[in-house]
Amino acid sequence: MDIKRLAKDTARTLQSYLTYRAMTTVVEQLRQTNPGKAIWLQGFSPTGKIQNGETYLEELMGADPDMALRVMTVREHLAQEIVEFLPEMVTTGIQQANINHRRSHLERITQNVLETEPTFTDAVDDVNENSADKDI
Repeated sequence: MDIKRLAKDTARTLQSYLTYRAMTTVVEQLRQTNPGKAIWLQGFSPTGKIQNGETYLEELMGADPDMALRVMTVREHLAQEIVEFLPEMVTTGIQQANINHRRSHLERITQNVLETEPTFTDAVDDVNENSADKDI
């Protein structure tokens, strides 16, 4: 496993997500101050287009440089705000999710085993039937 490549891919995905969150933050701000510009930015930013944050920003820079700079500023601010907490949150989140998945799996397989194993009353019935057969 190439850990450096994995880290780069993860960073790129996080950058694109932060670009998306920055765009939605700017749209919300613009709704308060400039509704027409908010509508324009929302129309410029369909979901598929923003999948790659860097390509999206390049296109936005060509269409409206001031808006691109605003989105980049908000994105940078968001990154600075979360970077301190992110490693611990990701690790803790993954550990907790794994525990939940394992518990759910264990509950499922335990339930299946309990449904297929004979019960105590089944065993008593078998003993009684065997005793009755011997009496005959």
